[in-house]
Amino acid sequence: MHRFSLRTLLAEALIGHEGWERQWRSPEPKSAYDAVIVGGGGHGLATAYYLAKEHGLTEIAVLEKGWIGGGNTGRNTTIIRSNYLYEESAAIYEHAVRLWEGLSRELNYNVMFSQRGVMMLAHNVHDVQSLKRHVYANRLNGIDNEWLSAEQAKAFCPPLNISPHMRYPVIGASLQRRGGVARHDAVAWGYARGADAMGVDIIQNCEVLGFMRGPDGSVTGVETSKGPIRTPRVGVVAAGHTSVIMARAGLRMPLESFPLQALVSEPVKPVFPCVVMSNTIHAYISQSDRGELVIGAGTDQYVSYSQQGGMHIATHTLEAICELFPQFSRLRMLRNWGGIVDVTPDRSPIIGLTPIPGLYVNCGWGTGGFKATPGSGHVFAHTIAKGEPHPINAPFALDRFRTGRLIDEAAAAAVAH
Repeated sequence: MHRFSLRTLLAEALIGHEGWERQWRSPEPKSAYDAVIVGGGGHGLATAYYLAKEHGLTEIAVLEKGWIGGGNTGRNTTIIRSNYLYEESAAIYEHAVRLWEGLSRELNYNVMFSQRGVMMLAHNVHDVQSLKRHVYANRLNGIDNEWLSAEQAKAFCPPLNISPHMRYPVIGASLQRRGGVARHDAVAWGYARGADAMGVDIIQNCEVLGFMRGPDGSVTGVETSKGPIRTPRVGVVAAGHTSVIMARAGLRMPLESFPLQALVSEPVKPVFPCVVMSNTIHAYISQSDRGELVIGAGTDQYVSYSQQGGMHIATHTLEAICELFPQFSRLRMLRNWGGIVDVTPDRSPIIGLTPIPGLYVNCGWGTGGFKATPGSGHVFAHTIAKGEPHPINAPFALDRFRTGRLIDEAAAAAVAH
């Protein structure tokens, strides 16, 4: 069986995901596994890795419709932070940040995690009150966050324009110094290599077409484009398309899918020291290790599976970026895209059991998926292996929409979608 190697990983870095995928053929699936993970992005690969490493499951398959890391994992703005308002959200994102801090060492693979700080700007009295509320809530939960004046914000991020004559002048900011960025595709390859080394089968170009069920209604396997696979445990982690897959099991999920806009500039020498976010004008920006300015925009205001979305969303964001950072106005856009985000009614994820025995789901992360990758995979692996939620993801159960115990991070995440 052909497995990942340093040679193939270097080849991927040189010729790109699609070209690399053509050079390497996935193993043919076996007839049965201890567990099957549907979705070969960061969360799915992390889940498989922790299932093998911490729970002793030796026969695991990751099924990916396309190629590894070719979905939302490769279409995000790489921001990592844990400065969420509610205790439940703070717990899972802080769990993820702590795993991020040791992830390169854990995987023996450089995921390029850089704790350069995440700064959120305040432009009006409401922003100040909201962000200071976050600062105090985070400190009560043992999470670092601090308040900066406009002058302190500029000292931390020199390119920032704090002129009082701006349309939306900067009057302060919150700062989580432990926040930062990582290389999104490196995370996928790191977990893929780690899982593969422990015997996990990573099967590309393998679409799940349906579910096999036993007399009691429990899952007994999946029907795929490469044939049937028997398994007593199926974890669905397919960002942007979970509702489609779960519908094949007869479950309707409380999700809507939207294109989320982002873009990068042409590469330049290092000019930007941190991550800056603004909820009021909705824009966020950092600089990648390749020199591109990574700029995040908002979601289109209609449900769609388009991976491009409306260009007007990015245009409005660029207007805001050029006002906050006038020196970037002459840079050219290199490319733009739209990832597909699943959004729940309370803008918090769903992680846990479903009404169908043996079927587990991890979805609805909205804009928070990448930053949660290691924490999400870790607790989801526990849930699948034990058949019960990890204490950290217990509040994010599907039945909260029946009981009304929502975790409403719609605006509390300080992102305008």
